[in-house]
Amino acid sequence: MELAAPSHDRRWWALVAVSVAQLMVALDVTVINIALPRAQVDLNFSAANRQWLITAYALAFGSLMFLGGRLSDLWGHRTTLVIGLVGFAAASAAGGTASTFAELVSARAVQGVFGAVLAPAALAVVTVSFREPKERARAFVIFGVVGGSGAAVGLLLGGALTQWASWRWCLSINVIFALLSLIGVALFVEGGRGERTFHLDLVGSVLASVGIFSLVFGLSRAVTTGWGNFDTWLSLAVGGVLLFFFVLWQNHSQKPLLPLRIVTNRTRGGSLIALFVTPMGLFGVSLFLAYYLQNTLGYTPLKTGVLFLPLVGALAVSASLASARLLDLVGPRPLVPVGMLLAMMGMILFTRLPAHADYLGHVLPGLVVTGLGLGLIYAPSTASATAGIEARDAGAASALVNTAQQIGGSVGTALLNTIAVITTRRVSCQNLPGHLTCRVNVTDATIHGYTVAFWWAAGFFGVGALVTFFLLESGVPEFEADLVPLI
Repeated sequence: MELAAPSHDRRWWALVAVSVAQLMVALDVTVINIALPRAQVDLNFSAANRQWLITAYALAFGSLMFLGGRLSDLWGHRTTLVIGLVGFAAASAAGGTASTFAELVSARAVQGVFGAVLAPAALAVVTVSFREPKERARAFVIFGVVGGSGAAVGLLLGGALTQWASWRWCLSINVIFALLSLIGVALFVEGGRGERTFHLDLVGSVLASVGIFSLVFGLSRAVTTGWGNFDTWLSLAVGGVLLFFFVLWQNHSQKPLLPLRIVTNRTRGGSLIALFVTPMGLFGVSLFLAYYLQNTLGYTPLKTGVLFLPLVGALAVSASLASARLLDLVGPRPLVPVGMLLAMMGMILFTRLPAHADYLGHVLPGLVVTGLGLGLIYAPSTASATAGIEARDAGAASALVNTAQQIGGSVGTALLNTIAVITTRRVSCQNLPGHLTCRVNVTDATIHGYTVAFWWAAGFFGVGALVTFFLLESGVPEFEADLVPLI
């Protein structure tokens, strides 16, 4: 049943509710990172296995995103939000009380499953609730700042909880976030029904889920086995073939999981590319800088998280002062490419990090410049990627936005980490006849590995600037005049 647009106050409070949910999902990608060393000691698992605590979440989250988005359209966004929040909270509580590594990994995977249900529904509520261009721009600025700063907030929160309480609270804290969001959803998100005829594209669901699973698994495996491993390329090939057949199937299905009409617009395509590229580069900030600040400069987990706050602040300022005022006047074309260039400059500044750094002189400038760039990318890209979407496709379009970011982050994780590790090994050790000799200072070699990875991240943003400049259309994206919420 279609409902009238929610009242002015209700939709802004609904935005707060779903932003809390989005923050919970976004920060869970990184909140566990700083806690890993202590969790490893408590549960006695190997260093080789610890990456599965990150990979299990990403695999479930990325591979089920399209299905979660379609379920949001079918069940109604409020119902889907409630299911996702309750499931995510339960999985987080289970992870916080895990007594074995297997239990912890399983909890992280279940978090990913319900995250895939929750994230598209949260974005869909914003998409269908705000139709007036100026209000829509402001709403997506808020939502974009929350999503874009989630990784940095996760590092801060993970450091504080690990240092002051226990690594287990890095998972259990989600129960509080979920409860706050549930209260807001119950009070301010309009109830309603999704499509009256429940029809799920089972073939498309299997092709998309298994295809994305294989792709993300192959990329994650490359981190530990390298790019020369046969199983890695087999998994990537299987994922590519299945996703190719998924596109063919969607073109012929009467009730497609992802209606292809969603991706045919140039501006939407350019926005999705921006949302794919940005997490690839952002990975270099959130991971390499975290290791650099802790392992090289010797900062505590809490101090490391605090030192990321300028990134969050610069992102918020850029998004609110620039995106909110300019998006509805000039559209995304001048904003996103400029944001990409600023982020590229931030990555280049990080290539100059020394072994004994002054935070104010060496780290802070890169964080601020990168944050300013990200603020110009996230909010305009997210708004443009969902502009003109009919209410019946809001969940599917929102899933596409989240999937682009999730896969982009996975690609960045695999590629940049592999580049950094291989570079470090190459410059620190030499293969001499019969043995391996390491002659270079390990710290210097590690920083050189980070430097090369930062140059690659800068290249990602540079290519992203060119692609988005030529692909995004000039002017403000058109919005459907009859867009009505089905929430």
